[in-house]
Amino acid sequence: MLTVSTSPETYHHGSLRDALLQEGLAALEGEDGKEPSLRELSRRVGVSPTAVYRHFPDKQALTRALATEGAKRLSEAQHEAASHANDLPTRFALTGRAYVRFALAHPVLFRLMYTQGAPAEHSEQADPARALLDDLTSQLSRTKEEAERLALQAWSIAHGIAMLMLDGRIRADDALIDRLLDTASLFPVQGRSSEESP
Repeated sequence: MLTVSTSPETYHHGSLRDALLQEGLAALEGEDGKEPSLRELSRRVGVSPTAVYRHFPDKQALTRALATEGAKRLSEAQHEAASHANDLPTRFALTGRAYVRFALAHPVLFRLMYTQGAPAEHSEQADPARALLDDLTSQLSRTKEEAERLALQAWSIAHGIAMLMLDGRIRADDALIDRLLDTASLFPVQGRSSEESP
């Protein structure tokens, strides 16, 4: 966690933006669980509103930045989960499960990532979680078309499970996440037995 002084003069180039993002994320994770206004953000960090506007000219710019940071953190969680697998199908299953568990652990940030504003232009930098999905599905598929279908199908299933659990439509249960995101049973076209997917 970034620690900053409330004196604007102590900020070095780039550190104020980082501090603003950290405070924005903290507000999302806090008791109120909502995105702060730019003025509220300036109060939380201890700088003038003008200083905030230099980095985020409007609320949409802040929302985009928070969503991008969320995508980065989601990707980190998925890479961490995938590092525990020795084969590609298992890595694929574990990244889907990590997606749902990230949503449950960070519900406000997750909803902001996918419901606020226009979607960010897809790039590895802007959406590293999507880049990981594309990489895995391209390795699991025989053609580009099959990879695109598999990526959309897998994302839709994981996102649907996450939203159903967040909305209380199905119980948020680790064992259920594992059963629902069993790669071999979801995608039998890959020709793998259920024993290959944990």
